[in-house]
Amino acid sequence: MDLVYGTPYWPSTYKSDVDYPSLNGDISCDCLIIGGGMGGALTSRLLAERGFDTVVIDKRKIAHGSSSANTGLLQYTNDKTLTSCINTFGEAKGVRFYQLCREAMQQLSEIAGSLKPDPWFIPRNSFCFASSEEDVSLLEEEYQTLQKHGFEAELWNADQIKSHFPFVKPAALYTRGDAEVNPYRFVQGLFESAVQHGARIYEQTEMIHCEYDDEGVLCYTPHGKIRAKQIVYAAGYETQEIKKDRGAYLKATYAITTKPLSDLSSWHEQAMIWETARPYLYMRTTPDNRIIVGGLDEETPDKDQRELRSKNQGDVLLDELKTYFPLDQLEVDYAWGAVFGNTHDGLPLIGTHPDYPHSYFVEGYGGNGTVYSMIAASLIADAISGVQNEDMKLFSLTRTSKPSPA
Repeated sequence: MDLVYGTPYWPSTYKSDVDYPSLNGDISCDCLIIGGGMGGALTSRLLAERGFDTVVIDKRKIAHGSSSANTGLLQYTNDKTLTSCINTFGEAKGVRFYQLCREAMQQLSEIAGSLKPDPWFIPRNSFCFASSEEDVSLLEEEYQTLQKHGFEAELWNADQIKSHFPFVKPAALYTRGDAEVNPYRFVQGLFESAVQHGARIYEQTEMIHCEYDDEGVLCYTPHGKIRAKQIVYAAGYETQEIKKDRGAYLKATYAITTKPLSDLSSWHEQAMIWETARPYLYMRTTPDNRIIVGGLDEETPDKDQRELRSKNQGDVLLDELKTYFPLDQLEVDYAWGAVFGNTHDGLPLIGTHPDYPHSYFVEGYGGNGTVYSMIAASLIADAISGVQNEDMKLFSLTRTSKPSPA
């Protein structure tokens, strides 16, 4: 599967000195992780830290799949509002999901502070504006719901927005406790840390197929076999080529990074910006004074149209950016498109599947994939360590397609 097309920005920010080999021979381990992106990196770090003999393989080079296209907005708030989560799953489950996301943000912050290279992890606030007057009531209700359940938020009116930004919107939610990150540097740092804890990483090593028996899993690669007691599938959106999930679907999304700008003082606290419309536009800044803009989700274009589509959609994103921040010298420096996965009920897919013994799946589908991957890594590390965690049931791969709040 072609996960990324065009030219993403992040690989230009870090040239790793670490060269991981390809597997050539037969090996064994406690835990085998399939996937060298964010989910695999976080899981490998936690498992290796707990003393498990961990092996990671990826058919590409590390962090060159979806992680290179990730725009690096980390938020405990979600594409699916807390109000909507409660209406769909009930109060206890909806609130617990948001609590898990907030806890994951704290974990990500702690881990990021321990890594080299610097992952450009910077605490940020989030600004979610009403795209139209009709959406104001939605934000007002969400504000009340967040406040009721202990999540800090401010509800801004049009005058407050106008006093902080060079554009006007009818209302917005301003939340704290989020962050931005360079996902490419983050994944590289996570794997380097995992190696320091004993993990073994093999790049350009593809899983051909796996066999399951009473002793665990036997994974076949082009030039060797891996015997593992447990396997973690962290292949991201390519998991749908291994095991089709009825509750998941894939689309295309687009992003640009501008050339560096001399003055971003009109951008209040360099908060991460997004909106209530679906599909939504979102914006953030970078440590070198660039702006990243993403959105325009659509059906995946034909293969021969993807490069051109990423450029054309990049031009549209730049025009959108200019309506919010009419800054001098706004130019596209990098533009890319990527495969993006989501679920129909808005929750990621994490855990076991009855057709795959000794296996766990990390499917952080949705607009908050890094946060979901942190939740998944923690739950799976607990499960492999023998710790029973009821939160895993929230994200069951076999959960009903028609959830009820009852």
